[in-house]
Amino acid sequence: MHTKEAFITNDAIILGILMGLLALVFITSEREGAFWKKFYTYVPTVLLCYFLPSLLNSFGLVDGEKSRLYFVASRFLLPASLALLTLSVDLREIKKLGFKAVIMFFAGTAGIILGGPLAILITSFIAPDVVGGVGPEAIWRGMSTIAGSWIGGGANQAAMYEVFKPSAHLYSTVIAVDVIIANIWMGFLLFGIGRSKSIDKFFKADSSSIEEVKHRVEAYRLSIAKIPTLSDLIKILTVGFGAVAIGHAIAGVIAPYFKENFPVLERISLTSEFFWIVVIATLVGLILSFTKTRTLEGVGASRVGSAFVYVLIATIGMKMNIMAIFDNPALFLVGALWMVVHVIILIIVAKLIKAPFFFLAVGSQANVGGAASAPVVASAFHPSLAPVGVLLAVLGYTIGTLGAYITGLMMQAVAP
Repeated sequence: MHTKEAFITNDAIILGILMGLLALVFITSEREGAFWKKFYTYVPTVLLCYFLPSLLNSFGLVDGEKSRLYFVASRFLLPASLALLTLSVDLREIKKLGFKAVIMFFAGTAGIILGGPLAILITSFIAPDVVGGVGPEAIWRGMSTIAGSWIGGGANQAAMYEVFKPSAHLYSTVIAVDVIIANIWMGFLLFGIGRSKSIDKFFKADSSSIEEVKHRVEAYRLSIAKIPTLSDLIKILTVGFGAVAIGHAIAGVIAPYFKENFPVLERISLTSEFFWIVVIATLVGLILSFTKTRTLEGVGASRVGSAFVYVLIATIGMKMNIMAIFDNPALFLVGALWMVVHVIILIIVAKLIKAPFFFLAVGSQANVGGAASAPVVASAFHPSLAPVGVLLAVLGYTIGTLGAYITGLMMQAVAP
């Protein structure tokens, strides 16, 4: 995205800066002064942890695309955090949340499937050149890859690239649209978390089941709480990175096996190593939640997991370049219109079924963000809710390619 080399290219220095920004946010959020209290009433800490690193990338201080920090955070810290955040989970409590989360997930999927063709159709009446093109340069071909990303994830996006074959130039442009629009929407969701009670009132939603899960986890944490020793912290890190090791080891066997013997499974992301790493690390946490290992919650397992999540959030933010909007503003407006349709459908369905904002936010991110950000948004509500994000993201992976394929055909049908 940057035309010249970034000012800072050393990942060790960039990591130090990101940690400094995280510290700045958390230190100021704990200040007793009237200004900071009022500021953080309206601006959630998680939003700043995401937005401030994006400024580094946007102004060319760092290059989020060339940095390896996001790769490390998503492959090592994310699975470790998922294992630690699910360690104290009670599956029976998660089950009590009901089917509204699944309904909101499919509402989000419907919003993506309908939003793409509608965005192209509306734009074709106003500025047909923007969504025109022929052959590999046809805009609908490039936009089909965004559908893969926004319903499932990277593997589904790659599948759409292979199916509809947009040109390399068009593909690079729509990736910028994908990243910027998706991250701006994630920013709105993180902002909404601070106002979730007011939003729930608008939806007339009963969030008592969510609150009950949160309170039960807090009560359990307090019942086993003690000051952690060095031995306790080593145990926590062993569980977290042990889950990472198991995830990578099994994924390194399963994914290539499926790719070689059952290539058709690529359409539902079962040949993606990242998919299996996330799923297996979460399963390790769930299995350990039935053992005495879950008492590590009393010495801060979920807090360590949350710290890893915030580092991941900072690296996600660092990949966002707000200035890319000006490279091809018309195409970004098409992407924004697409996202607006997604959001409108989510709001209508949430209003109809009286779903809490939590289900809207996590259902949307399970589509648009996948396993990398759905648990992040879920854990921003409460660490104990991260598994809900993972489970819905897995659902997104499985239907992503089919949903995106249908979206691509519909966009082709309405394109000028």
